[in-house]
Amino acid sequence: MIPLRILGVGHPFRRDDGVGPWVAARLAARGWPADSHPGEGAGLMDAWDGCAAVVLVDALQSGAAPGTIRRFDAHTETLPAGLFRASSHLFGVAEAVEMARVLGRLPPILVIYGIEGGDFTAGEGLTPSVAAAAVAILEQVEADCRRIGTAPPPPAAG
Repeated sequence: MIPLRILGVGHPFRRDDGVGPWVAARLAARGWPADSHPGEGAGLMDAWDGCAAVVLVDALQSGAAPGTIRRFDAHTETLPAGLFRASSHLFGVAEAVEMARVLGRLPPILVIYGIEGGDFTAGEGLTPSVAAAAVAILEQVEADCRRIGTAPPPPAAG
């Protein structure tokens, strides 16, 4: 079983929707097993298949102030319908989690971080409030991963 996988969901060419891939890239640079994912639900279920723990980061669109961070434990709470609406797919993060729950395919640990976006138009770069939240969430995700009992691999020799 893969001990940990971090998935940054979103599209970097839709402004704040790129926050998940932005976070994943920074965590990967720090040695964590982090990848970007476009957010299609069936693909997410495949991506976390065989993982003991998954931490997922995605943009939210709930009406809260841009940059607001929310954390969910998929085993203790249901994701509110329509919260992860930034996906261009009809079957996205929330639907994947609930379908996996029904099918018994949730990883043993599934933590989801959402950062409220403000601008989902075409273009690159995060808005200032989302960029600040993305920086703040790096430490939170790393702390969660350490609590889960995982650590980044040691630096490569050479």
